[in-house]
Amino acid sequence: MEYCIRDYRPEDWTAICRVHDRSRPNELRGSYDPKAFIPLAEDPFSEYISACDMFVAEREKEVVGFAGIDEPYFAWLYVDPAYYRQGIGRALLRHGLDRLSKDAWTLACGNNEAALNLYRSEGFSIESRFIGRNAGYQGASARLALHVDRKGWEKKKRSQIRSREAADGPPAIAVRFGFHIIAMA
Repeated sequence: MEYCIRDYRPEDWTAICRVHDRSRPNELRGSYDPKAFIPLAEDPFSEYISACDMFVAEREKEVVGFAGIDEPYFAWLYVDPAYYRQGIGRALLRHGLDRLSKDAWTLACGNNEAALNLYRSEGFSIESRFIGRNAGYQGASARLALHVDRKGWEKKKRSQIRSREAADGPPAIAVRFGFHIIAMA
């Protein structure tokens, strides 16, 4: 079956919530307590989607995956488990990478070998492993980058630049890095 990748539209919200909520437990497994799962529609951080360039994978008019970027950060990547191992995650990742600079980086659950292997197969390297937080729970986390020496995670994301331009003072923005929330000032 064929699929296409297209830009996210507001009417995709229910579909991306479904995809997220079906795949998120798999993402957390082995890295975080299952209680760390929060449905996307209930997650206060879901507002970050509006700051990202979002796109979806669609098969027969059904959204089966989605991804989002906030240059240089690859912020979201989810595929419905019914469509795992069909190249959709890789296609979404490549689509996002085509839009990102060489400073691209992301975070993943540290024991999510499927995700880590996908990112590594597309040129990312693990820069660090650490204990992250998700919904009040600690768990294994990893930061990956296309070019570790460029330290893309130290650069401002496009949403932070836009926020600074729109405000008189420095932005206070909570950023969800795929699986946990970090407050940034």
